[in-house]
Amino acid sequence: MKAISYARYGGPEVLELGEVDDPKVGPDSVLVKVRAAGVNPVDWKCREGYLDPVLPAVFPVVPGWDVAGVVVQPGPAVPEFAVGDEVIGYVREDVLSRGTFAEYVAAPVRTLARKPRSLSFEEAAGLPLAGLTAYQVLHRVLGVKRGETVLVHAAAGGVGSIAVQLAAHLGARVIGTASEYNHDYVRGLGGEPVSYGDGLVERVRGLAPEGVDAVFDTVGGDALRASANLLAPDGRLASITDPEVVDFGGHYWFVRPDPQDLSDLSDLADQGALTIHVSETFPLSRAAEAHRLNQEGRTRGKIVVTLPH
Repeated sequence: MKAISYARYGGPEVLELGEVDDPKVGPDSVLVKVRAAGVNPVDWKCREGYLDPVLPAVFPVVPGWDVAGVVVQPGPAVPEFAVGDEVIGYVREDVLSRGTFAEYVAAPVRTLARKPRSLSFEEAAGLPLAGLTAYQVLHRVLGVKRGETVLVHAAAGGVGSIAVQLAAHLGARVIGTASEYNHDYVRGLGGEPVSYGDGLVERVRGLAPEGVDAVFDTVGGDALRASANLLAPDGRLASITDPEVVDFGGHYWFVRPDPQDLSDLSDLADQGALTIHVSETFPLSRAAEAHRLNQEGRTRGKIVVTLPH
């Protein structure tokens, strides 16, 4: 099958389009014909070797963890899905090897859920990793409740834009950091935008004088340190990018596959409570360009790689 792969760590230039072996379908997996694959910051971090201490690579590596596609062969121990089912998945395994930037992927059933009917394949491909991250942090780590005030950093990005919508759906007041260019976009998601940079603490305090109940950090560094000064007395802090969060009494979270969480997100999309904004799509042959754009860190919503069908 055709796939994007890399035989060594490095920049986007190590990504090559070519033929790789067809995936084998284990008892607990399904073979998915890929229609679209979401691009995430973790993809280029893996490609450059930053995650090697916890996720060793078996070269050549096919990158990509997000997928939206159609089941073409269920494994013998998989009654949940049948040929023709449309699915989404956060297909992360314990090593880097078989990713989703390919014509087909063998996905463990624990990584899959049914695709939202209301979303296109391109939109659906942007949901799994970002959606699960936002969902798990808000529900499991921060425990956001109705009436609370939540600060979401990078509120126009892939994770942040979903977190704003999910927190608003929970009944929280949401303040979101974003560039001036994205303020109207954040308002449309249900958040109150504030600008990055110097004076951030004062701007947020102007909106929430007594502090915020929860902070969802997707940036780290200065944003994280500023967040520690914005918490109400019983406020909670979580970061998905900066382990230093524990020094401020917060929690560091690395998303994990969860089919029930993914199904809940799919249901929310079909209920109209959650939308996915796809800023740009690239064909598989231009995956390196998609990586470069994602690595710049200024994307509104999601970047997606598409395959012909």
